[in-house]
Amino acid sequence: MDQLRALKYFIKVVETGSFTHAAKSFSVPASSLSRRVADLEASLGATLLKRSTRAVSLTEIGAEYYQQVSQLLLQLEQSNEAVRTYQTEPMGKLRISAMVGIGREVLIPLLDEFSRLYPKVILDIELSDELSSVGRDDVDIAIRGGYAPNDRVMAIRLMDNQFIPAATQQYLDTMGTPTHPSELQDHKGLYYRSPNGRVPWLSKINGQWQDVSAPAAAISNVGEWLIAKAKQHQGILMMPRWVLSPFLASSELTELHFEPPLSATQSEDFGVYLIYQKHRYHVPKVKAAVDFLVARIKHA
Repeated sequence: MDQLRALKYFIKVVETGSFTHAAKSFSVPASSLSRRVADLEASLGATLLKRSTRAVSLTEIGAEYYQQVSQLLLQLEQSNEAVRTYQTEPMGKLRISAMVGIGREVLIPLLDEFSRLYPKVILDIELSDELSSVGRDDVDIAIRGGYAPNDRVMAIRLMDNQFIPAATQQYLDTMGTPTHPSELQDHKGLYYRSPNGRVPWLSKINGQWQDVSAPAAAISNVGEWLIAKAKQHQGILMMPRWVLSPFLASSELTELHFEPPLSATQSEDFGVYLIYQKHRYHVPKVKAAVDFLVARIKHA
C-alpha cells in the first residue's frame, strides 16, 4: 500500500466530506480512492470514517488521527518546498577557502556586494595558504595559486600569478641594479615561503633552468612583513605582480628587469585558480558564487 497516497486521500475525504468530491480532486475513480482509504484503516486496525449514504464523518479515533497526520503532511510539504527552493534560489552556507593574500586583497572586498545580491547565502570564509581540497574538506569553492589541478574538478584561471622582482630605489642606488641573474649573488633576498617551501628564484640560462637565488636576508609566509622589509631597503623581493602593483604604482618599490628573466617556476601555467567540483555547479549558491567571482576578478 502507498501509505502517503492513502493519507492524502483520507485527508481530502475529511476536508470535502465526500469520497466522490475527493476522488475528483485527484482525478481518480471514487471506488479506487475508497478502497485505498479502507486499506489504510485495515493496516491501522481502526475505523477512521463513519460512512453513510448521505455523508462521511470522522470517528473519535479518526478525528485524532486526522489532526496528527494533517500536520505531518503540512510539514512534509513545507520541507519539500524548502528543498525545491534551495535548488532554485541561492541560499544556505557557502564555504570558500582562499589564499591569505588573494583573500584579503581581492576576495574580501567583493563579499559585501555578493551578500547584497544573495542575502540568503551564509558566507563561511577561510583564509589559509595551506592546500585545501574541494569536497574532502567540505569546501564549496577554493581559490588557490599554482598550476591547473586535475580534471576531477573544474578550475577557472582568474589571473596570472607570476612572481616579479622588486626593491626600493635607495637599495638599488646603494647595492647596484642587477640586470643578469648571476649578479644576484652580490645582493640580499627576501623570500616568500609557500606550503611547499621557500619560493626559489629561477632563470633559464643557455636553455637550462638554474636556481639563481640571492643569499637570504629573510624568509616568511607573511607577505606584509617581507614587503615592509623591502620598503626599509633591506633586500630584493619576489612576489606576484598583483601583490606588488600598488607599491610599484606609488614608486615605493621599483621593478627589476633581468635578461634572461627571473621566475618562481618553470611553468607558464602558474596562475590563480577558482576551483570547484563539477557537479556542484548546479547548486544555486555555488553557481551564483562562481559566476560572480569570475565576472569580478577574471575580467577586472
